[in-house]
Amino acid sequence: MAEAQSGPSNGRKRKYRSDGVSPTWAKRTIEGPGIWATCVKGKEKGTVGELYDLFESLAADIWPIEGHDSSANGRDNGEDADENEEDDLETQIAKEVAALKRPKVEKRFVNCLTNTQLIFMSCKPPVDPVQLVMKHVENVQETGVTRTKYTHRLTPVSGTCVANLPEIHSLCRRTVTAYSKAPRELARHYKIELRVRNHNTLTRMEIIQEVATCMPSNYTVDLDDPDVFVLVEVFKSTFGVSIVEDYYRFQKFNVMELANAHNEPERFQQGAGRVQDKKREDDTGTV
Repeated sequence: MAEAQSGPSNGRKRKYRSDGVSPTWAKRTIEGPGIWATCVKGKEKGTVGELYDLFESLAADIWPIEGHDSSANGRDNGEDADENEEDDLETQIAKEVAALKRPKVEKRFVNCLTNTQLIFMSCKPPVDPVQLVMKHVENVQETGVTRTKYTHRLTPVSGTCVANLPEIHSLCRRTVTAYSKAPRELARHYKIELRVRNHNTLTRMEIIQEVATCMPSNYTVDLDDPDVFVLVEVFKSTFGVSIVEDYYRFQKFNVMELANAHNEPERFQQGAGRVQDKKREDDTGTV
């Protein structure tokens, strides 16, 4: 007896985005807004651990969680230990039940596997990766303390998508629109900073031109003294983008360079720093 075999069209349905740009065939490992990080070779696991601690600490200050008091947890775990001996069994059980009923705090950062020296920490709302990184590099520049041992450069991306031209155009439009909502000067100068890793489908020029078409009409290209930097990260089939300011002033968000500039200022005088002379920097794609 011949049994009806369900073909691909019967068992599968194309899943389209809400804007109808293109179908999504598989779930990507790297997704959502997040932060790319480079580190010392061979120290990836240690870097992930220190980034978890750093990001959670910064996020707790910028976006505190309502009803979550770390001091209360400390009292429950430490200070009440001596009182447990005096409490009867019923009281101890009541305390344990109350602790179990407390709402769990969802992790706001997730490490996405890349199987390379690169690290991607995905961020969940309300965390803004650009604001988080800017806060950290400002602290490092002011204090000279990185709070990390292996981390080199942090690159925030406000969103990610599949690295094809329609998806890139849609994501860049949304990112530019969100950035333009804040009150800005009428005329702005921008530069695209592009890094491509393990990707050979699109050329650098194709990516740059597609990103440039999404910029507002009152934004003009300025490679020497831009006001705005469009950070573009392409890793394998993933495209990420963000818009930042003061990128060169903060040593391209390289926290080790920022700490060195603070602690050893003589090395960074008269253009001695790696990003002091912007005109000599041409190692990443530009428009």
